[in-house]
Amino acid sequence: MKKILISTGGGDCPGLNAVIRGIYKRAKHEKGWEVYGSIEALSGIMRNPPELVKLTRSKTAGIHVRGGTILKTTNKGNPLMYPIKDEQGQITFHDITDRVAARIRELGFDAVINIGGDGSQKISEALHRHGIPIIGVPKTIDNDLKGTDMTFGFQTAVQIATDSFDKLVTTAESHHRVMIMEVMGRDAGWIALHTAIAGGAEICLIPEIPYEVNKVLKRINDRYEKGRGFINIVIAEGAKAKDGTITFSAGEEGSEHVRLGGVAFELARQLKAAGCKQEIRETVLGHVQRGGTPVAFDRVLATLFGVKAFELVLEGAFGRMVSFQNNTITSVALADATQSYNHVDPDGFLVQAAKGMGVSFGD
Repeated sequence: MKKILISTGGGDCPGLNAVIRGIYKRAKHEKGWEVYGSIEALSGIMRNPPELVKLTRSKTAGIHVRGGTILKTTNKGNPLMYPIKDEQGQITFHDITDRVAARIRELGFDAVINIGGDGSQKISEALHRHGIPIIGVPKTIDNDLKGTDMTFGFQTAVQIATDSFDKLVTTAESHHRVMIMEVMGRDAGWIALHTAIAGGAEICLIPEIPYEVNKVLKRINDRYEKGRGFINIVIAEGAKAKDGTITFSAGEEGSEHVRLGGVAFELARQLKAAGCKQEIRETVLGHVQRGGTPVAFDRVLATLFGVKAFELVLEGAFGRMVSFQNNTITSVALADATQSYNHVDPDGFLVQAAKGMGVSFGD
């Protein structure tokens, strides 16, 4: 029997289980394959004993409608920057990719499918350079991964954010308030931008376009002066004012990332300091955008990704990432997929269309 290993790393995402199910069901059409999952990303194979689960029909039945991942996940323990604590309690980060590669070989896996975002696919590329037969599957609600037109999980996150925004519009109108809704988007404003267009926001603030507080305030005042009496703002968690910095707190021990969040409250403070006379309320959606049942689009896309990933294994086309391009499921080299970041283009059609609809980006 040949053995294939599935790993789900980074933040959880609607559609992960649909990928797992797609891989398993496609593998069952071929004779001689066993499918295993590593618990909590690649951390599972590095434990003693390894934490692995053999996937079966009963374990994968119906999971495509469930959020999260049955294999669990973690954004800690990145083998490219693995946290090691010394005798004095100080943490330093080390590259242990060679150890991970050696463990995969030791456990006898013939192929690995690594499902994750930008960070996870950089790990995939590193393992490929160490000779591991690996395929990447792009996953992130932020839609910030190059090499694919869209990642699964993004449409579900936008739908959740839009539903929330719709509810905030009515309460903003009822109380004549400025309502600020913060969505996810560390370095890319795709969720904020799509939500602003879908929900009809007056102001959309994203990481790619640093905002000027006075221009945001002017847009607010203009709307009140025209008798509208309320305004709704969407802001990505990584947005910042010109000459300002992102709003964050220290990350958890063992993580190389800072923790974003709270920019909605920072924007409210900035507006009040600039002279805003209107009543302001803030809502931070946070992790609700990651949870719940994936929408139909994400279930379909994730399933197709899973099927394609296993077929790439059959072809021996390792070192590649599954991709959705021009309405076709294809693949790209991992090196190409991870060489740059998928930012919103400030001069692109989406931003220009939003501006044409009267949306202000504070620039």
